Amino acid sequence: MTETNRPAAAPADDEPDLLRDQFKQLLRYRRLLGAGVGIGLLGGVYLGISTADTYVATADVVLRAPTDDPFNPSLAPDKAINIGSERQVALSSSTAEQAAKKLGVADKDFAALRGGLQVTNPPQTMVLRFTYTSASPKEAAKRANAMTAAYLLKRQEALDATRDKMVKGYEDQRDPVAKQLDDTARQANNLPAGTARDSALSSKTDLQSKVNTLNGNIAKLAALDMTPGRVTSPATPPAAPDGPGIPMSLALGAAVGLALGLLAAWVRLVFDPAPRSEGDVARALRAPVLGSLPRDKTGGGPLLAAGEADPRLAEEYRSVAFRLAYDSRFADRRRLLVVAPRGSSETAAAVAVNLAASFAETGKDVLLIEADLRTPVLASQLPTDAGGRPRWSQPGAAAAGSDADWPDGRQLVVDAGESGSFDLIPGERARNVPRALTSPRATRLISEADSPNSTVVVLAPPVLSYADALALVDRVDGVLVVCDPRAVHRSDLSRIRELIGGAGGTVLGAVLHTPLATEKRGGRGASKKAAAASGAGPAPAPQPLTRQPADPGEPIAGDGGDTVALRTVRTGRR
Repeated sequence: MTETNRPAAAPADDEPDLLRDQFKQLLRYRRLLGAGVGIGLLGGVYLGISTADTYVATADVVLRAPTDDPFNPSLAPDKAINIGSERQVALSSSTAEQAAKKLGVADKDFAALRGGLQVTNPPQTMVLRFTYTSASPKEAAKRANAMTAAYLLKRQEALDATRDKMVKGYEDQRDPVAKQLDDTARQANNLPAGTARDSALSSKTDLQSKVNTLNGNIAKLAALDMTPGRVTSPATPPAAPDGPGIPMSLALGAAVGLALGLLAAWVRLVFDPAPRSEGDVARALRAPVLGSLPRDKTGGGPLLAAGEADPRLAEEYRSVAFRLAYDSRFADRRRLLVVAPRGSSETAAAVAVNLAASFAETGKDVLLIEADLRTPVLASQLPTDAGGRPRWSQPGAAAAGSDADWPDGRQLVVDAGESGSFDLIPGERARNVPRALTSPRATRLISEADSPNSTVVVLAPPVLSYADALALVDRVDGVLVVCDPRAVHRSDLSRIRELIGGAGGTVLGAVLHTPLATEKRGGRGASKKAAAASGAGPAPAPQPLTRQPADPGEPIAGDGGDTVALRTVRTGRR
């Protein structure tokens, strides 16, 4: 009992595999990654050069609040001092003007003096850190200390001005009361004993109490410690530049540039409609990728890979044919439709020819049908010789109709070298392509696969360009999609799957390939011009129909038994 393998299914969405696949796809954008690293290195060089002669000096100042008892823990300094406001005062123009006077800086250099200062506040402290940046280490330390002294002086002046204003306010309140106290005391001394004297003495006592209170407030203000703060760490000339240096700058720039390149590649990947991996193609078609053709370095590559010096291409075709042969969906009917999504079908034709040769190599009777009736090229570009009677043609097939519409009974025998031979039904321009593809004669040709040990491979035009392939799907069932993943969109592959499924067929898998040589040299415009040129050329002269010779030994020209050698034809010249 022969066991038939089950058809391969689309790979499951495994999270590690998807992440690994996505990372591999990011590495495909080498230009973006290289541009990001290049920009990062340029930024690193600029950072290293710009900071090579930059020196930073730092001075720390601890702020104090005015107090009459510095050892009293009941008054918290952070409640009496607004550190944010003090930082703004340190950065103010008045502080810079005071430092400019001390340093003797001209008015034209005042903006540069103020621009080199930075004042920060370490968290959870009452410390202001004065950081000054300059091209000279001594100048940086000198200006940092000058800024610190100017700030402390300004703060001292502000505290003294506040105290003097409060003392003056108390004195303004005390002087009228003291004058009234003197008048009341004089009146009390002149009054005789009695009620009036007692009232005057009582008023004198109240006034004396107010004067004493005001005097106490004045004395308390005079006793306050008004020290604004102290310098805990004066600025000293730095021994080395502040920059990280050229090596460290280059390393940081390369790291940041690589991160930017990866980000740009990820954004490009997200908005890229083309499938960038075999997994994307398999998920869009819901069918496995049966093979990936190696990159062609010969400028087109042979149409028939058998017997070539480089065996990689032929082995890849054999691998695809082997996977198809062990797919139960293909093994049941052995009818394969080979199509491309859109554009050129040159690679699809090469795949169809080589799959036919691979099946013939296994000993099967293979028939290749060129169902591209709009731009048929296989027979017109190949020399033919007379041969024996075809195996696939049915006598009277051409005579049954009123005209010689396709298929007309013509048939070629293709010599695949060591792989053997297979039969070819060449395409021919038809007046009514849909009628020719759905004719009883075309149906009988495709049904030849029902014979034992027989296989039929049908080559159709691009499925998204014409509806010809969909007219054959219900009789072929198994469809092989040949595409360049860089030139097709995921939405196109999903649409192909939906169209084929809606027509009653099944996508068996996909064969991936690199861009054609003509597309590499001239881009899409060149390929379109080539396609237009091939489509605009004159149609090949029709071959004569099958006839019976007068002499049994006489070969019949065009009877379908002609043998064609394809190994010297290259896809780039089709």
